[in-house]
Amino acid sequence: MNIILKIIRYQIHDISRSKWLVFYTLFFFLITYGLTSFSNDQSKVILSLLNVSLIIIPLVSIIFGTVYLYNNKDFIVLILSQPIKRSVLYLGLYLGLVIPLSFSFVIGTLVPLIILGNKIPVQFTLLIFLFAAGLSQTIIFVSISFLIATWNENRILGLGLSIFTWLVFSVLYDGLLLLIINVFQSYPLEKALIGFSIFNPVDLARIIVILKLDVAALMGYTGAVFQKFFNTNLGIIISIMCLIGWTVVPLIIGKRKFSKKDF
Repeated sequence: MNIILKIIRYQIHDISRSKWLVFYTLFFFLITYGLTSFSNDQSKVILSLLNVSLIIIPLVSIIFGTVYLYNNKDFIVLILSQPIKRSVLYLGLYLGLVIPLSFSFVIGTLVPLIILGNKIPVQFTLLIFLFAAGLSQTIIFVSISFLIATWNENRILGLGLSIFTWLVFSVLYDGLLLLIINVFQSYPLEKALIGFSIFNPVDLARIIVILKLDVAALMGYTGAVFQKFFNTNLGIIISIMCLIGWTVVPLIIGKRKFSKKDF
C-alpha cells in the first residue's frame, strides 16, 4: 500500500505541473461561468454543462491517458528494475492520472457555481449527478486508454485507436441508433434502446442525468420508458453496475497485458 501511494503521489505531483491540466481546469471554469452568467434556468445550465462534459471529458481522458502511458515508458522501465509488482505500478499510474483529471473537472465546474450561487441556485442533487457523470467518464476512458496503450506498442496506432474509440461512443453510436430507429420505426424499439444504451457509457451517463432534470417529457414515449426503468431501484443498480463494469473490465484486461508485457 505504501508503494502504490508513493507512485500515486509522484504521478500527481508530475501531472500537476502540466500546462494541459491547467487549461483543462480553466476550460471548465470559463464554460461554467459563462453558462451561469447568461442563464437563469438551472436546468438549462446543468444540461449544457452535461453536453459539454460528455464530449470533452471522454476525449481528453482517452487521449491524455494514451499519451501519458507512452511518455512514461522510461519511468516504467526504471520502476520495474525495482522489486515492485507490475499490478501495483499499473494501478498507481492509473490512479495518479485519474485523481488530478477528476479534481480539475470538479474544481473548474464547482468554483463558478459557488461564485454565482446567489444568481442561480442549483439543487445539490443535480450537482451530485452532474459530477458523478463527469467523474465516471474520466475513470472509464482513462481505463480504456491504458488498455489501448498497453496493447499497442505503436504510438500512432494507439492514438488513432483512442480517437476512433471516442468517435464511436460520442458520435457514431448515436448515429447508428438513429439509423436503426428510422429503419425500424414501425416496431416498438423503446425497450431495445434501453439495452443499447447500456453498451455506451456516454449515453448511459447522459440519460441518468437528463431524467433528473424534469425534461424527460421532451423525449416522448421513449423518455417515459427510460424514466420508468432508470428511476427504479433496479434501473439505478443496473446503471451503476454497468458503469463499474466499463471501468473494471478494461482495467483488468490492461493490467494482465501489462503484467506480461516485455519492456
